[in-house]
Amino acid sequence: MPRQIVHGALSVLTLVVASSAWSAAAPWVPNTTGNVGPAPTTFNKWEAIEAPAGSGASCGNGSPYRFFVDRTTTAANAKKTVIMFEGGGACWEENACQMKGGLLGATNYNGIPTNYMSTGLALGGLITPFTSRTHPLQKVQTQSWNIVYVPYCTGDVHTGNKVATYGDADPANPITYYHRGFKNGEAVANWVGRYLPKQDQLLVTGFSAGGVGATAMYGLIRLADQPKQAAMLADSGPLFQVDRNASPEDAPSVLLHNKIRVAWGLDGDNGLASRMIATFPTAGTVDNLGSLTTGLAKVFPQDRLGYAVFQADAVFSSFSYTKFYPEIAAVPAGAKRDALLKTKWVKEIGTWVDAMKPYANTGYYIPYGRDFIKSHTLTTASFAGTGIKEANLADVGVFVDNLLDPSQPLIRAYETQRTTPNPSGIALISWINTAFYALFGI
Repeated sequence: MPRQIVHGALSVLTLVVASSAWSAAAPWVPNTTGNVGPAPTTFNKWEAIEAPAGSGASCGNGSPYRFFVDRTTTAANAKKTVIMFEGGGACWEENACQMKGGLLGATNYNGIPTNYMSTGLALGGLITPFTSRTHPLQKVQTQSWNIVYVPYCTGDVHTGNKVATYGDADPANPITYYHRGFKNGEAVANWVGRYLPKQDQLLVTGFSAGGVGATAMYGLIRLADQPKQAAMLADSGPLFQVDRNASPEDAPSVLLHNKIRVAWGLDGDNGLASRMIATFPTAGTVDNLGSLTTGLAKVFPQDRLGYAVFQADAVFSSFSYTKFYPEIAAVPAGAKRDALLKTKWVKEIGTWVDAMKPYANTGYYIPYGRDFIKSHTLTTASFAGTGIKEANLADVGVFVDNLLDPSQPLIRAYETQRTTPNPSGIALISWINTAFYALFGI
């Protein structure tokens, strides 16, 4: 039955390939005049937008980068947009960059086809309630807004700007890999500034790697559109507070952060971290990638910024620690390894939350876990099982509504009375759960 539901939904999708009117010649600039592009002609259909080659955007294999737009026909929401950054694995090795070896490898390494919304991880928009007009499991107020879906195909959590050569697995046949996530996000910001009117309301969000992408790219998108009201929700892709000179005991993610800042060119001359600090000098420092979390709060004090993660997340924590701590890698995958991961993970969540507390425009939502993708992501498939009972919060949807309501103080909720709601009674979420486990070998 779940498979039939998904396939039935996908069968009604119509995909339109955008014209070549979008020129790469013009540089990215903030939107100060409103919609400067041609009037839209496509509504309630996924429109494929191909970034011009001159933008520097590409997928990992060098193929063109595409993102997707579904414009609303609801007149009251014509100037409301949600931008969703897709999740997936990451890489800095030959096999992982070709999605060999299962868990955590680079997603969509072969590129993004024009029919991706009906054939790829997006599941026609059903991967998350934020990208479906009529999601079978979950309602959210942004379903009647304009929707921009930002696929992930660069293995760098939407942050890289480096061309790498990997031959560690097969020295005789090395691969060239384009970590261009930052340039892809920049292309999205460029398009938003040119082809969307200045928004009355803007939500930038993402899950997993897309949670990192939402945080990393929020500033440029925010400047490009200049909306009247803006918010961000980063789901399960935290940028922890980690100085490059920190000890692994104090900041377990330091080994990961120092690996990716080189592998993906984050703090190089044209790297994302360098660019963010040049654009927003008060945001933080390239020596602490996580300083962007609090940096956004300082740069955009009028905006509402939200972060969500599970304490028991055994996927992002595995990405963060398993390859860097032999004592963890030596333990077979399962409950014992997950417990070791959680010890480091919860420690860093604590430091991260403490850094947010001085900023009234920053909220967080941190339940213990749920029986879905090893407690990874709160907004994929459904919000089921994401409640915090002790705070009388039914699910993460309450947090979303709160983020979008400037009349209310931001929610800050950290579950202390451990519960692990199991949404397995929902047929579709159970099927997707099984599919994810099979795909990633977890």
